[in-house]
Amino acid sequence: MKNIRNFCIIAHIDHGKSTLADRLLDFTGSVSEREKQDQLLDNMDLERERGITIKSHAIQMEYTFEGETYILNLIDTPGHVDFSYEVSRSIAACEGALLIVDAAQSIQAQTISNLYLALENDLEIIPILNKVDLPSAKPEEVTDDIVDLLGCDPSEVIHASGKTGYGVETILEAIIKRVPAPKGNVDEPLQALIFDSVYNPFRGVETYFRVINGSIKKNQLIKFIATGKTYNADEVGTLKLKQFPRPEIKAGDVGYLITGIKEAKEVKVGDTITDAKEPTKNAIEGFEDVKPMVFAGIYPVDTEDYEELRASMEKLQLNDASLVFTPESSAALGFGFRCGFLGMLHMEIIQERLEREFNMTVITTVPNVSYHAFTKKHIDTPIVVNNPSDLPDPSSLDRVEEPYIKASIITKSDFVGNIMTLCIDKRGIINNQTYLTPERVELTFDMPLAEIVFDFYDRLKTVSKGYASFDYSPIGMRVSKLVKVDILLNSQPVDALSALIHADNAHSIGKKMCEKLKELIPRQQFDIPIQAAIGAKIISRETIKALRKDVTAKCYGGDISRKRKLLEKQKKGKKRMRQVGNVEIPQEAFMAVLKLND
Repeated sequence: MKNIRNFCIIAHIDHGKSTLADRLLDFTGSVSEREKQDQLLDNMDLERERGITIKSHAIQMEYTFEGETYILNLIDTPGHVDFSYEVSRSIAACEGALLIVDAAQSIQAQTISNLYLALENDLEIIPILNKVDLPSAKPEEVTDDIVDLLGCDPSEVIHASGKTGYGVETILEAIIKRVPAPKGNVDEPLQALIFDSVYNPFRGVETYFRVINGSIKKNQLIKFIATGKTYNADEVGTLKLKQFPRPEIKAGDVGYLITGIKEAKEVKVGDTITDAKEPTKNAIEGFEDVKPMVFAGIYPVDTEDYEELRASMEKLQLNDASLVFTPESSAALGFGFRCGFLGMLHMEIIQERLEREFNMTVITTVPNVSYHAFTKKHIDTPIVVNNPSDLPDPSSLDRVEEPYIKASIITKSDFVGNIMTLCIDKRGIINNQTYLTPERVELTFDMPLAEIVFDFYDRLKTVSKGYASFDYSPIGMRVSKLVKVDILLNSQPVDALSALIHADNAHSIGKKMCEKLKELIPRQQFDIPIQAAIGAKIISRETIKALRKDVTAKCYGGDISRKRKLLEKQKKGKKRMRQVGNVEIPQEAFMAVLKLND
């Protein structure tokens, strides 16, 4: 066990951790020339195109240093805030972390939040200054920033370049010398932490785990503590680029397990694996069920594709257990699903995967968050509201609570004013303003999650010219004054466009929605009134004028009453049409509601 090192890489998006991981694999000879490719650990097309890690990966390397062979387990982590629970479990499976900072961009919000996670788990931090070969790199300044953040010695910061491979040998030496060997006892009952799972269509769910105590053998009867289910370990082994089956994996090591489970829901990240006959007394701490933060309706464009969409969602759920969905129906869009996502990026990825992998074109409604409504009858038991139409009648409502988050934003000092204005517009309350250096400021706000769901991130990048980085963590529910704004088209409510909005913003948002829909809905043969309403009170109205045929064109000269007769006849026809007319809402209209501020 003294020759095993388990470590992860933490960095902000685009600071080069996947590229540096490639260089580590090259240098240790874990990858043959034929298997080499960029971003080797990112195996989804979407990950490569967007340059982000969506799933965490694990890979084992062997490296000989001073005559001894060491086993290095790299547990890669996703960098995006939506997947912070996965990051926390990956970090819990390690003893050390490589903290990668881009020499051109310096420290960003995600770096700091993941660093705090690593420090909470008592990991040994190895600071690395990446991309030192860039012409815009500022190694001295950024080294000072890292020293201020970690309180380490400037000589401990390793200069490296993922592109050229400079400094990789120094990194490997630092991992072996500075990261402690795993502690654990092989003779105790089995206790292993699940940090990831992958769905294989032929073999079921492959579970990735780190053994804390004891050992796991092939054909052993094992038990998952959180679900309480027992399985037979059909195959255990270590993860290199391909899987290598082994008869046994002992304390301190990382491996995979195949038990023939077909449902991804049965394997929960953060759960503890133990022996079914001699279970461990204590489960590993920190396990929680992943809770969706953002909810949206997903509907097939063609109602007949509903069953096909259901099958596609079920297959996606096998790969991604954090996707939650329940059937719902809407008067405007027919049958569809109410889906829960970890965040906006997660929602985008699911939508894109549905289109790519299953050829499903879908309509997504306005995303919203999960609220708690309390009625006057039941003041203490909350009704969970994931869809604006679930909100109880206003007359029976006592209060509504909405989820709040703690947002931390790091930016250049020139943009502090703009960012404060943006956050206060979004109902944020400023808590703290810290100058990390004379140039860079960290701002912390308490904000409602609902305000971030729409376009906050895009607008933050706009007002800061791309120099702000953003990270958040949930801090619980708070009472809020929310109202349900309905949109009526031709006096018919369109449930897919309803939204729960703070009472102070309801009028302005209702007005903007009406104006936007007026631009986007094509003209019909009859007038279409677009109204925004709170309960029975109309707060805004726009009218789309009818397309008209010039019925009086054939009358020239003669008595005015002939023209009037024709116009009256046309008016009656338009009125009759309006009573039976249906208004088709284009997909852009649903999307436009999200981008009201553009």
